[in-house]
Amino acid sequence: MASFKFKNVYIEDYYSLVGPIEKESRLKNFDLAMEDYYFKAKTFEKSEVKMQQTVIDNLLARHNYTINDFDLLIGGDLSNQISITNYNALNYNVSFLGIYSACATFCESLIVGANFLDNNPLKKAMLITSSHNLNAEKQFRYPVEYGAPKPHTATFTTTGAISTILTKNKGKIKIEAATIGRAIELGIKDANNLGAVMAPAAASTLQTHLTELKRDLNYYDLILTGDLGCIGSKILQEFCEKTYNLKLKKYLDAGCELFLKSQDTYAGGSGPACLPLVLYNKILKQKKYKKILIIATGALHSVAMVNQKESIPAIAHAVSLEVLS
Repeated sequence: MASFKFKNVYIEDYYSLVGPIEKESRLKNFDLAMEDYYFKAKTFEKSEVKMQQTVIDNLLARHNYTINDFDLLIGGDLSNQISITNYNALNYNVSFLGIYSACATFCESLIVGANFLDNNPLKKAMLITSSHNLNAEKQFRYPVEYGAPKPHTATFTTTGAISTILTKNKGKIKIEAATIGRAIELGIKDANNLGAVMAPAAASTLQTHLTELKRDLNYYDLILTGDLGCIGSKILQEFCEKTYNLKLKKYLDAGCELFLKSQDTYAGGSGPACLPLVLYNKILKQKKYKKILIIATGALHSVAMVNQKESIPAIAHAVSLEVLS
């Protein structure tokens, strides 16, 4: 079984920081915005470390917490060896688990944190994830300064950082169930077409989730994928219908919901920050969805493997949320 239910785990609160382009996007309810990509740091890497620290510290301050009130810090990012999160963890004297599922890291952190709280005496966990457009572009493709052209299938890595508090204390957002995805690849080798790479993984995880928990699509008010983008999300819909006979109607993709068309972000948003930014600052603010299935998708590639002409594996993790009145 890749799917399981949780008895008593809730999202207590969250704090989001958005980048200079994201603050002009469809999001209107974020907590803090950056003026530029440096965020008053000397390098883009130090900027992203500061982004993570800022959202954690501000979330702690909002509740008059200290890091000593938490049993675990769980998180990850896109940089090599999740170096951003590792360096940020140095700021906090707390047990730390670094995780990586590329752009699916947010859902993985929810699953890992919820399991520790639901099956152990631990009471609180702090989750962190981030992405920085210029760091990701430099690592996975080309530094933006090179001016390399991009095809229409490419997505735009979201700049943002999100901290989340998980707790056993009853709250308004319950983590109800989850499904751990499998690594899947269909032979695609193009790092500028990651929506197509990840769509089959999202479809597989959705099918597994519904089958193992004995649910149908009508169980959810909304299915929200992470960052397939406007091309990948169409591929997902076609793949689900032809392969699993699932016709997605109450469905949105965070990558399509984040940016305005006028912002010229190619096929839409991507990155670990994309899904939680849209979930927290748009979907949950609308207050019309009570049962939400979020499916974060990640491309598990590296520059070395892509340059060796290897196909790109993908992963998708699903988390079922219940918004309680």
